[in-house]
Amino acid sequence: MTQAAQPNQPTATISSTTAPSGKRSVRIGVVDDHDLFRAGVIAAITAGSDDIAIVGQAGDVESSVRMIAETQPDVVLLDVHVPGGEGGGGSEIILRSVQYAPHTLYLALSVSDSPTDVGAVIRAGARGYVTKTITAQDLIASIHQVAEGYAVFSPKLAGFVLNALGPGSQQNGGAGAAAGGVGGVGGAASAGDDYNPYAQPTPNGTRSAAAPVPDDDIDIDVLSPREQEVMRLIARGYSYKEVAAELFISVKTVETHVSKVLRKLQLSNRGELARWAAYRRIV
Repeated sequence: MTQAAQPNQPTATISSTTAPSGKRSVRIGVVDDHDLFRAGVIAAITAGSDDIAIVGQAGDVESSVRMIAETQPDVVLLDVHVPGGEGGGGSEIILRSVQYAPHTLYLALSVSDSPTDVGAVIRAGARGYVTKTITAQDLIASIHQVAEGYAVFSPKLAGFVLNALGPGSQQNGGAGAAAGGVGGVGGAASAGDDYNPYAQPTPNGTRSAAAPVPDDDIDIDVLSPREQEVMRLIARGYSYKEVAAELFISVKTVETHVSKVLRKLQLSNRGELARWAAYRRIV
């Protein structure tokens, strides 16, 4: 029986990663601060699927980041409201974990259907967002879809994501979130592996680590000194308000700088920016 993780103490439950059929299992981590709900999700997934392996679980930001770094799951199922850290919840977990597990994908599972919560976690790099009214079988199917590189959203949320985070949106610099423009496709990788954001997806849903970085890859020097300051803070998971306070500028000015940074680096959202910065080890 899987034991619930205590606060600040992640539980790594390393299971077999080969399903009875011989097919490689999808390795997942589960993040939720409610022990009973987390245990229920794990039990439902375990009972309903023989090709998903639970490799870790956690109940707060700090233990989640450690669990993800230690277990390198293919997919992390996480709530958007998780205590600890700097108060950023699921978004903070994603942004802080990308440097340790750059190939891990994220699927938000939350009771909230607030546009603010949805937008925040998707901009951080989550590959999908489903509400806790989802059935066990639909959740299992969603995990598989995310692992294969697809973006997944509850029907009620899909329209919002398309409108708020689709092409031309100022919120994410024009990323086609619902069309698969958010997050990277990848499988489990060791914490020491370099992440190549230019690697191409392979048929089994992973990225080719050998794909070369183009010679014309954009350098940080295209950014002004102030834009570089903003870029580093955003890549570390700071909110716009926190960046404004750190640099003694207005939130509106931060938004303007972020928009310019994304445009100059030809990135679509904060999740891509975090991966871009982590790949170059500049944060």
